[in-house]
Amino acid sequence: MSTAELGLPMVPAKGYPQDVRDRLDPDADAVIARYPVARSALLPLLHLVQAEEGHVSGDGIKYCAEKLDLTTAEVSGVATFYSMYKRRQVGDFHVGVCTNTLCAVLGGDEIFATLKEHLGVENDQRTEVSPADRSLTLEHIECNAACDLAPVVMVNWEFFDNMTPEKAKALVDDLLAGRPVVASRGPAVCSFRETERILAGFEDRREDAVHGGGSAAPESLVGLKIAQQRGEYA
Repeated sequence: MSTAELGLPMVPAKGYPQDVRDRLDPDADAVIARYPVARSALLPLLHLVQAEEGHVSGDGIKYCAEKLDLTTAEVSGVATFYSMYKRRQVGDFHVGVCTNTLCAVLGGDEIFATLKEHLGVENDQRTEVSPADRSLTLEHIECNAACDLAPVVMVNWEFFDNMTPEKAKALVDDLLAGRPVVASRGPAVCSFRETERILAGFEDRREDAVHGGGSAAPESLVGLKIAQQRGEYA
């Protein structure tokens, strides 16, 4: 899909200014050093440039290409294939509502429609900046493999389980107001850019993440418990 088809401005990439490169280079080099073949570092490197700008820009694509000795076409092909890489500017929080089959029939479609009306945005649009200097991007997303906890909403890829329209409205209101928000099975939610740096492979410094955040829900362990009772799994 072309830039025009995506509805994105056709602005030639000039590359990052030197001060940005100087800041990014040590982290980028650390990422690349993890892999025996440099081009294998492309996915985390795209997360790193997304942490820099809040999306993957043409400048970010050019930077990745130069660091990995790839063409910008090769980098663009990856950046546009995976849905976690955003070509439009994302707000401080990315709110994803699962509208795949099970979540949809259990309320995901209603949640998504409610949030669009409540926030005054359409799919993949960013809200105006709130009085607390926060904004968010709303998007309907595909299955997140949490069907036993449907309907599911994700904020910066952290799970919020068994959601309802009212709970979803309260969630986005808290985010925009700057109030702390803790995931159902994970740590307190950090900003989109901070999340992207973690996804690039750098340390997650959130206290609750360090001490065991992200545990499985009881619903997810039912099958395992049945297998153990039958002696099928130790």
